[in-house]
Amino acid sequence: SGLRCFCVCIITRLVRLFSLTVKFSNCNGKRKVQYESSEPADFKVDEDGMVYAVRSFPLSSEHAKFLIYAQDKETQEKWQVAVKLSLKPTFPEDSVKESQEIEEIVFPRQVNKHNGHLQRQKRDWVIPPINLPENSRGPFPQELVRIRSDRDKNLSLRYSVTGPGADQPPTGIFIINPISGQLSVTKPLDRELIARFHLRAHAVDINGNQVENPIDIVINVIDMNDNRPEFLHQVWNGTVPEGSKPGTYVMTVTAIDADDPNALNGMLRYRILSQAPSTPSPNMFTINNETGDIITVAAGLDREKVQQYTLIIQATDMEGNPTYGLSNTATAVITVTDVNDNPPEFTAMTFYGEVPENRVDVIVANLTVTDKDQPHTPAWNAVYRISGGDPTGRFAIQTDPNSNDGLVTVVKPIDFETNRMFVLTVAAENQVPLAKGIQHPPQSTATVSVTVIDVNENPYFAPNPKIIRQEEGLHAGTMLTTFTAQDPDRYMQQNIRYTKLSDPANWLKIDPVNGQITTIAVLDRESPNVKNNIYNATFLASDNGIPPMSGTGTLQIYLLDINDNAPQVLPQEAETCETPDPNSINITALDYDIDPNAGPFAFDLPLSPATIKRNWTITRLNGDFAQLNLKIKFLEAGIYEVPIIITDSGNPPKSNISILRVKVCQCDSNGDCTDVDRIVGAGLGTGAIIAILLCIIILLILVLMFVVWMKRRDKERQAKQLLIDPEDDVRDNILKYDEEGGGEEDQDYDLSQLQQPDTVEPDAIKPVGIRRLDERPIHAEPQYPVRSAAPHPGDIGDFINEGLKAADNDPTAPPYDSLLVFDYEGSGSTAGSLSSLNSSSSGGEQDYDYLNDWGPRFKKLADMYGGGDD
Repeated sequence: SGLRCFCVCIITRLVRLFSLTVKFSNCNGKRKVQYESSEPADFKVDEDGMVYAVRSFPLSSEHAKFLIYAQDKETQEKWQVAVKLSLKPTFPEDSVKESQEIEEIVFPRQVNKHNGHLQRQKRDWVIPPINLPENSRGPFPQELVRIRSDRDKNLSLRYSVTGPGADQPPTGIFIINPISGQLSVTKPLDRELIARFHLRAHAVDINGNQVENPIDIVINVIDMNDNRPEFLHQVWNGTVPEGSKPGTYVMTVTAIDADDPNALNGMLRYRILSQAPSTPSPNMFTINNETGDIITVAAGLDREKVQQYTLIIQATDMEGNPTYGLSNTATAVITVTDVNDNPPEFTAMTFYGEVPENRVDVIVANLTVTDKDQPHTPAWNAVYRISGGDPTGRFAIQTDPNSNDGLVTVVKPIDFETNRMFVLTVAAENQVPLAKGIQHPPQSTATVSVTVIDVNENPYFAPNPKIIRQEEGLHAGTMLTTFTAQDPDRYMQQNIRYTKLSDPANWLKIDPVNGQITTIAVLDRESPNVKNNIYNATFLASDNGIPPMSGTGTLQIYLLDINDNAPQVLPQEAETCETPDPNSINITALDYDIDPNAGPFAFDLPLSPATIKRNWTITRLNGDFAQLNLKIKFLEAGIYEVPIIITDSGNPPKSNISILRVKVCQCDSNGDCTDVDRIVGAGLGTGAIIAILLCIIILLILVLMFVVWMKRRDKERQAKQLLIDPEDDVRDNILKYDEEGGGEEDQDYDLSQLQQPDTVEPDAIKPVGIRRLDERPIHAEPQYPVRSAAPHPGDIGDFINEGLKAADNDPTAPPYDSLLVFDYEGSGSTAGSLSSLNSSSSGGEQDYDYLNDWGPRFKKLADMYGGGDD
């Protein structure tokens, strides 16, 4: 087949294991050849042609035979060679011979100078790698190769190796005999830890001088199938929609093997061991044995029947060889997801409900459906639609999110008198469309029969509000209009009665039967209850239904104005100077009527009194304003009341005499008043003036209290001096009672003399100029109860009048020594009787002359009890 030769060279032989190398001879060395064994479970070929056993097995005496294939990667040419193995008997001399046949590695010759010229040396050797299987059982140390220099015949050399595994971590794996150069391994190797070692061999003389250039030694650790595949996850979760077609991708499972991935030991193959449940087919899924992709292989996935599948997945190395490969398993859980392959179906073809008329937001009927899809998903959630029977849109259907039921509600009021029943056509759908190829069955449509219940409705006024136009000034008893209500309940025999609900001015009344509205007072447009010429009154209409219902209506009376209000002057107070110049008074008129019963106005002064036209003159500026001026050159300051006649433009016109209070004051050159009160008012505000007055009053009260206190202390001082004399002790005769009237039931004296002394002597007979400041003022006062002024035989009245005259004639008498008026407060006094004052024997044996020394206040007592004049 074009290959000249094909050689097999045995490199080394181990117990129960062997390795050999296949290579081309006399062939183009640039060819890239791929090797393959016919028995990959037992023998494997590396890229460099190394053939080795991948497992330990006994070799029988019978011939073992297998093939090795070679293929050119570029030309795709193929060759093969047969390999026969036989069991060779072992003899002692073979062991010696075998130990002597350890391969030697000779250092290449160094460059030497000869006669000043470089001598050409042989090209450096390319040392082939040393292949060493992992997990070797020994014995150790195990000889690998002998390193030798051809100068060892003339020199005493020492050999050593360096690099990881020798003098670098991990140290001590490889050792070398420094004399013989024998390289050995000291323990089993693990390819999963270190797959290749790079060592350098050295040769030096006994002085340490380098004799040969270092050579590189590569030791390949041959992989053994000593690791099982391991899944990245023990449980894999995947999903697939129900109804998926065969070939639909589901998920990918992945396992790894610590062995060489480029060798059979690390080449994994997947397969499905079991499927649960096994319906509708035991082989619903398949797996790609190389990639681990799981896909559907059969149709019939139905979530409503099987919601989940559990697959046991096995991964085996050695390309899935069940005999020699190592395996491991994992679980794949495949969930069948829901699609909308089941439409909602009504549980009944017709639903019934009822609703009272005029009610909204009321649930009329409850529509129930069934859906086999997964609950609370868009494929299960129902959406209801009214497809017929409701042209005015009075109903709506909402979906209960928990039960998926349809709630039929009323969104617009329904009138029983118009519609007594509705028959609705309702369709149910899902939030998402149905899967392709699935149609809605007839059960997805139903009818809803809704009965309307008649109820008693409110009477209503029409129109509402009702507007009428009427002139003001109508007399009581005038019939204005008829304001009636209608009852919408045509199928109920009911009576309506009317009552007044709101009438702010109490002008109207309504007939309870026929609704006629009559006035009970005069309508006045100028009333504060009239806004913008409109008077509002509210009436109530009630029926006798069960339950009784009522409705309200508003009557608006637009009042037309008549000339029933005379104009008035505005403003009502004004100021002017004593002379005509430099200012005047501008006035206008106030009329509560409106056009044409108001302005323009006519202003004039009356003929009487004559001083008005003599002192004043009025000039009309325009239809609404006039100007009042002094006619004379000077008018004394003061307040004057000027009557002004104002006439409006009504038909007939209405006039009125209004009083304008004019304050005439002294003015400066600018025309401003210079009166004191004007200055005070201009300089201070009202609050400041009040505060000043209060301060003045408080100060006066304090001064008055101080004076009273001083007077009282002087009197007490005098009284103490008089009472010091033991011979004139009057403490037994002078008693102090805190009584102010009443209780004189043991005497017949006329008490009117005490209560109203003015009846004894009128003010008219008093001399002019001697009136006391603390007496009653001349002007009118509140009237006290009038008591009898008839004289009484007793002398108490004369005594009081005489004392009053004496006090009036005494300029030193203080104000508090005056007559105080106390009203009669009833009978019964705790002071006892005063009748002893009339007895001459009560104190006749005492001397009262010393009372004359006490002053005019005690003169009368001295006369009465001291034996003086009667």
